[in-house]
Amino acid sequence: MKYTQHNLDKIEKIAEECGYVIRYERGTFQSGYCILQERKVIVINKFFQTEGRMNTLIDLMPQLEISFDALTHESQKMYDEVMTVGSSR
Repeated sequence: MKYTQHNLDKIEKIAEECGYVIRYERGTFQSGYCILQERKVIVINKFFQTEGRMNTLIDLMPQLEISFDALTHESQKMYDEVMTVGSSR
């Protein structure tokens, strides 16, 4: 998977379709992100470049409550690809 803004947008769309809000903020995140489970908010270090943002979201996907059936067909395909990439790490 290439590290492009287009692919980042697709990965963000997966989380957004399941009710998550993604925010890019400054902060002292040890791992570069923070998940607020009760509010379905994902906060990612805003100083990350596209590659870092994508890698962070790919690493987070298994921890998120993703309803595969609620995703659009395009998002389902991207989700499968993300989970394949994430499991090979």
